[in-house]
Amino acid sequence: MVFLDRIYTKSGDQGETGLGDGSRVPKTSPRIIAYGGVDELNSVIGLVRTTELDETIDAWLAQIQHELFDIGAELCMPPSEDSPSMARISESNVAQIESWIDEANESLSALTSFILPGGSASAAYLHLARTVCRRVEIGVLELAELEDVNEQTIVYLNRLSDLLFVLARRCNNNGQSDVLWVPSKTAES
Repeated sequence: MVFLDRIYTKSGDQGETGLGDGSRVPKTSPRIIAYGGVDELNSVIGLVRTTELDETIDAWLAQIQHELFDIGAELCMPPSEDSPSMARISESNVAQIESWIDEANESLSALTSFILPGGSASAAYLHLARTVCRRVEIGVLELAELEDVNEQTIVYLNRLSDLLFVLARRCNNNGQSDVLWVPSKTAES
């Protein structure tokens, strides 16, 4: 259980922050950037959930928010010889995301054009979440180049961006209200 009796500690005033194991690192550390991005993604998904959503989609996003917090918990604990990585995301989490993608995609027609972020507010925010998710995945991959990272976390983030794309289409009247990309005429000259 978490207990916070005060929010500011002044311990980060010199540009460092604490990890879950008590060690201090610069706030510019790839580990901090990675789990800070996960926190940002979680916030954007919270924003999505303030819009009008189908109950099923809202329930999926609620579960994803908890799983993103699990990922943040994973990433704030650097692996060591005494304490290997505390993997909280597994193949079953990835399989669940894939199942939701398949279910959400059933009612969508095949794409014949790229689509622009937009349409309904829900869809636009889901596209925002998708792009943040892509950036977060890159940050976690950069961390994985330097330190051990749960491989399933990387796969999960990759699948999550796909799910967010499909859900955006679902929120655009099952793709009927998608905003199709029309290449500019200046590109043709």
